[in-house]
Amino acid sequence: MFIQRSRRSSLWKRWSKPWQRIDPFVFGIPIVLTLLGGLLIRSTELHQGWADWSQHWVIGAIGTVIALVFARLDYKLLLSFHWVIYGLTCLSLLAVKFVGTSALGAQRWITIAGFNVQPSEFAKLGLIISLAALLHHRPASSVISTLRTLAITVIPWGLVFAQPDLGTALVFGAITLGMLYWGNAHGGWIILMLSPLVSGILLNIPLPFGASIGLWIVWTIAMGLVAWLTLPNPVLSTILSVSVNLSAGALGHILWGLLHDYQRDRLILFLDPDKDPLGGGYHLIQSRIAIGAGQLWGKGLNHGTQTQLNFIPEQHTDFIFSAVGEEFGFIGCFLLMVGFWLLCVRLIKVANATQDSFGSLLCLGVFSMLVFQVAINVGMTIGLAPVTGIPLPWLSYGRSALLTNFMAIGLVESVANQTKPRKSSYS
Repeated sequence: MFIQRSRRSSLWKRWSKPWQRIDPFVFGIPIVLTLLGGLLIRSTELHQGWADWSQHWVIGAIGTVIALVFARLDYKLLLSFHWVIYGLTCLSLLAVKFVGTSALGAQRWITIAGFNVQPSEFAKLGLIISLAALLHHRPASSVISTLRTLAITVIPWGLVFAQPDLGTALVFGAITLGMLYWGNAHGGWIILMLSPLVSGILLNIPLPFGASIGLWIVWTIAMGLVAWLTLPNPVLSTILSVSVNLSAGALGHILWGLLHDYQRDRLILFLDPDKDPLGGGYHLIQSRIAIGAGQLWGKGLNHGTQTQLNFIPEQHTDFIFSAVGEEFGFIGCFLLMVGFWLLCVRLIKVANATQDSFGSLLCLGVFSMLVFQVAINVGMTIGLAPVTGIPLPWLSYGRSALLTNFMAIGLVESVANQTKPRKSSYS
């Protein structure tokens, strides 16, 4: 009996050795979220005869295996292939334009063996790898390095924006800014990058007594000061910053015209969804009713009235958080957010533990992607952000998104697995 136990222990150690240093929280939390996501998806489709929940679990199982494989591999191998990954990312996004499948007013998918694959989801991971490799070789401690990083982002960002997929384009922006900050870019430079967008919004917000113009002028002056203090050649940089922000109002009108009607509705109606309660504001109104109806403890799984009566369109995808609120209440929402918070804390822990800048940047890119998606998705379901079609990681139904998230976690676990524990000064 003792010999058998020893053999089993030896076999277990040999099998688990390649994954000995992976972070159990980084791996365990996504699995729990995926299981919960399947239950919620089933609840939203209980009376519709669909089986998306089972597909969600199958894809989650496949994603788990892929994550384990990624965790065992050496992530540093990606440094030799990052331009290949970048090229394939751009080509896949370009292919959507020519052989893509249209649905819901956008052309974002490619049909492969009867399955719709969304390249823009995998492009998030491709961008993270590309930027991590670029910033590993040349940190964003100079203006030239920062501009080079932005130039790398522009091509895939433009291809995604043209699909049109505004939500994923925003995720690309969040990934880029987060990785630039972690890659030693000056905080003032990041503010200056965002300043034209802020100027365009400020000038076009209908505020009483012309307050929008005053805010826009104050913001433009402040950005000139930031440019003077942070950029080389202060005089020229200040003039350029002020000129860009002054021009942002007109550019805002131009960019506004490039958006599709449904995109403009989403950006406007989150401020006052009651303006079109049966049209563009319907999703948000019904989502807030569902979340409010859950009160403290919720109505219980499969017992949400808004959820079971199908009042919320696309609830199994972008609005899955409304099912959490209605069926598990405030307590369920709070515990869910604690789970995401704990996952993000562990991502930062892994990023700080490694001595390799490439691995650290990979972790920070995944962190930026997840934080932005969770914040925007939860925000849009409760009326604090526009409806942008960004899924809630591991809970929303979406095969490509789910696989991408597990692949991202696999890369983080590879960094954790390859990071040797630091020796104590007392040992």
